[in-house]
Amino acid sequence: MAYGTRVRALLLANSDECDAGFSGERFRHHGYSFIECHRDRPRDWVPLDGIDLVMLMGSEWSVYWSHVAEEVAAELALVRDAHRRRIPIYGICYGAQAIAVALGGTVERAREPEIGWYDNIVSDIPEVIPPGPWMQWHSDCISVPPGAEELARSPIATQAYRLDRTFATQFHPEVNEAMVTRWAMSGGEELALKGSSTEELRAETSRHVVRSRPNAEHLVDWYVERVAGS
Repeated sequence: MAYGTRVRALLLANSDECDAGFSGERFRHHGYSFIECHRDRPRDWVPLDGIDLVMLMGSEWSVYWSHVAEEVAAELALVRDAHRRRIPIYGICYGAQAIAVALGGTVERAREPEIGWYDNIVSDIPEVIPPGPWMQWHSDCISVPPGAEELARSPIATQAYRLDRTFATQFHPEVNEAMVTRWAMSGGEELALKGSSTEELRAETSRHVVRSRPNAEHLVDWYVERVAGS
């Protein structure tokens, strides 16, 4: 894609967490212009006509929560429609879980949560998805959809997979320091259960984004050039 060319991307996130972070910045570098849609307000979403990318962000939700069943169903329908049209889809964390369920995989509670910075990913394409450091914040795990290729995993969960022009990560390549600060301040109890704290996670983030940012950018570059364009 020629730089300077503007292409339309739908960014789907919760209304209180619409920051696409480092990943969004890199997509903009490639010419993508985001239309922000809130997953908790599906009646306000724009149609997929003319959309060149769907980016699904993380969420504190689980796809099996009954009190958001209507909103989850709308998102799964959007994923199936975009995939049928071969519109590229890039999903992160909850977004990866929604894609999995929409396309025939499953999501269930993980045997233990992964919260914090990890450097233990086993990748089939380490030149694209290195072991880390990657930020994790999830309590669910995925079984990939039929026909999908699992590309990376941790001891707890599938970490990345691809199906045609759809790609998803369980880890959070997009996170910047402001995002982690928000999560840490609201998730202190979860951090404490993992033996960490808001202050410790913020300090770790300051150290790790020096590597995670270029890794996130390289991942988007690969996706745009090798997956979305396939």
